[in-house]
Amino acid sequence: MRLNFNTLWQRLQHFRGNQLLSVIHIGRPIETCLHVTSYSTQKALNDYKGENEGIGKMALAKNLASLMEESSSHFIQKGASDHNDDKEIGKMALAKNLAFLVQESQDIKEKKSKKTRVELKRLLEQHIKKKVKEQCVNGKFQNLISNVIADPKTLMDAYDSIRVSSNVDLALDVDKLPFDSMAEELARGKFDVQANTYAISTRGVKAKKEDLVFPKLKLRIVQEAIRIALEVVYRPHFSKISHGCRNGRGPWSALRYIRKEISDPDYWFTLVINKKLDDCIFTKLVSIMEEKIEDPGLYAIIRSMFDAKVLNWEFGCFPKGHGLPQEGVLSPILMNVYFDPFDREIYRMSMRYEAFDSKHTEDERSHSKLRHWFRRQVNDSSVQQSSVRVKPGVRVHCCRFMEEIFFSISGPKEVALAFKSDIEAYLKNYLHLEVDNQTGDLECFGPLGVQFLGTLFKRRLKESPAVRSVHKLKEKIKLFAEQKQESWDAGTVRIGKKWLAHGLKKVKESEINHLADNNSLLSEISSFRKAGMETDHWYKHLLKIWMQDVNAKTAASEEVILAKYIAEPALPQELIDSHYEFQQRAKEYISSETTSTLALLSSASSQFIPVSVTEIIAPINIIKKRLHRYGLTNREGYARTCHLLVLQDDSLIIDWFSGIVRRWLRWYSECDNFSEVKLMISNQIRMSCIRTLAAKYRMHEMLIEKKFDLELSRIPSTQEIELEVENVESASQEFINDDALMYGISYSGLCLVSLARMVSESRPCNCFVVGCLAVAPCVYTLHVMERQKFPGWKTGFSSCIHPSLHRRRIGLCKRHLKDLFLGNISLQSIDFGAWR
Repeated sequence: MRLNFNTLWQRLQHFRGNQLLSVIHIGRPIETCLHVTSYSTQKALNDYKGENEGIGKMALAKNLASLMEESSSHFIQKGASDHNDDKEIGKMALAKNLAFLVQESQDIKEKKSKKTRVELKRLLEQHIKKKVKEQCVNGKFQNLISNVIADPKTLMDAYDSIRVSSNVDLALDVDKLPFDSMAEELARGKFDVQANTYAISTRGVKAKKEDLVFPKLKLRIVQEAIRIALEVVYRPHFSKISHGCRNGRGPWSALRYIRKEISDPDYWFTLVINKKLDDCIFTKLVSIMEEKIEDPGLYAIIRSMFDAKVLNWEFGCFPKGHGLPQEGVLSPILMNVYFDPFDREIYRMSMRYEAFDSKHTEDERSHSKLRHWFRRQVNDSSVQQSSVRVKPGVRVHCCRFMEEIFFSISGPKEVALAFKSDIEAYLKNYLHLEVDNQTGDLECFGPLGVQFLGTLFKRRLKESPAVRSVHKLKEKIKLFAEQKQESWDAGTVRIGKKWLAHGLKKVKESEINHLADNNSLLSEISSFRKAGMETDHWYKHLLKIWMQDVNAKTAASEEVILAKYIAEPALPQELIDSHYEFQQRAKEYISSETTSTLALLSSASSQFIPVSVTEIIAPINIIKKRLHRYGLTNREGYARTCHLLVLQDDSLIIDWFSGIVRRWLRWYSECDNFSEVKLMISNQIRMSCIRTLAAKYRMHEMLIEKKFDLELSRIPSTQEIELEVENVESASQEFINDDALMYGISYSGLCLVSLARMVSESRPCNCFVVGCLAVAPCVYTLHVMERQKFPGWKTGFSSCIHPSLHRRRIGLCKRHLKDLFLGNISLQSIDFGAWR
């Protein structure tokens, strides 16, 4: 039994007092019993109560243990009795327990003191947050550049924030950057933005010329400091409908809001916005920011970034929040600032559509003072009133993640069309954005659904228990019919193969006189055999003539020919008729709605009130196409070897496949078709990993499974997926919830890299991750496999890496290559200009 420190100390003092009494009683001097007379327990206790509490405890416990051991050995040397020896053994055990307790408490203290990446970033931002709030005067923030950004400590905290995002230990050595000179240049307005950029262009004769401008390390630090300052200014004022780059919000919160908070919508649609940053949009952005910030120096440096094309801020073109390298550090906060007036306007529009209707009588109107105040506010709005009269019960919902916007309306179609027209007019006239009118059917119960954040939303009526039981019975009958058909096909094919073997046997026997069967038809046909023709050739010639006679070209496969034309004609007709009649009846029952069966359950169904629910559908067909494109499956959908990964280490190969699984479990665990995702994990991903390792070692797949049994547990089978989902969610919940601090990392797609060369002393290379000074053992080639149009589908892979990065070589240490595969960092953490 373990005791606390105070209890053990009291017991130790008690034992020490008993020891002294026994010494006095027997008349022996204390020095002969306690060999270590120079030891002071009071000094050790003072160490324990001092500043180094943990170290003091450890020193005290060690000294107590050594004291007991030495006193025990001294007693034995003096010829003490067995009784006293037992006492000394007990004292020594007590001291050891005390040492164990102190060590355990020290380990717990160290474990608690270790902070996560999110906590570290939050702590670093707190340092800058205090400085920013001190600049608020009369509701406006002033001189952020000179008083906050142009501070060496602020720049150092911003650099540490970048290193935390890159999963670099802050305790390690860092680059010696001139933070003082950078702060001085910023304060004087002499910081050269253009000199701190580099551009990468697409390569290849046939490739379209496209340039991508990246910031160098100094400019990246300045951008990070500006981002943190703008977050402090605008974060408390953002609307609730905004879910991008927000604390406690993200894609997961947007999907959950649509699924659970929006009840009974009649129409829904999304708006596709495409617009590159130009002077008009930049001027509008500055005018919006001037409402809260008065700082010409801040606008000047942002303007310099715009002129240098390093801001990388555009609407549409590629999905945001996926950790893509072309998305700038300032893009998320600037986009939220730009859409903030739109978010507020949505509230005014929704209030107008919901609260005002001339058909409402005074009795139907709410007498709430708060609602009357909202009406007065809307009357003063500059938004043009719509001529459409809405019906009672109209509800408008909006959900925005960066430039992807989702709307739902409960009410008549005229209201939905009028609301959509007002939204498009506001985006075009006030925010100067272009909206692609690609919306088709707006009805929620349409067959196509609506695409948002890489997933598909559909509405359906929730089945009653009676209907659910009927559908469950259908599934069982369908499964039973498929099993019977598989058994029938396997049996007929086996009969057909035996017929082929028997025919070849008879042809060979016809060549031997004493084995030839004169009554056999094949023996009679063999008389027409040409001289010198081999037996196998002669038999194939006969089969070719027979297949032309039965018109076998229309058959799907050879097995169908053997089953249809050989095996089935030899079976009893009654057996054949009964089999096909059963399959026909089962097919009719499965395809029909079984109205007669539902009529029998009408009494049970009448008590059930139909409820419509919203389903989130993972894009299974799109994911299967991506698996084929990345070389994980063949055209038929079966797992195959990924040849680009064969040269990498075993653990990295498994980490790459495990990265796909982690992303799918994290993104699709709440989807209604998650069962199909689980099948792909066990059938395609796990099997492709096994075959990749088998190709590397040239071993059988079963031997590979036994050899890498422990490592392959990271790619769970079907039975282990449910447990793995819980582990992934618990491990990454805090990481996902802070999308403002870890923006783009938790939803970054997997990229494909292949081994380019090993690093040698003559050709050294360091890790390209920002802030990492480790030596890279290998150089890798980045492959751009796809470029989805906006809005893209979420498949687990990087959806839209810029084409200029195709086949670019990067150096990565093993730790950061593993982090990149598992989704702990994104491509935004890589400095692609490290070799420039």
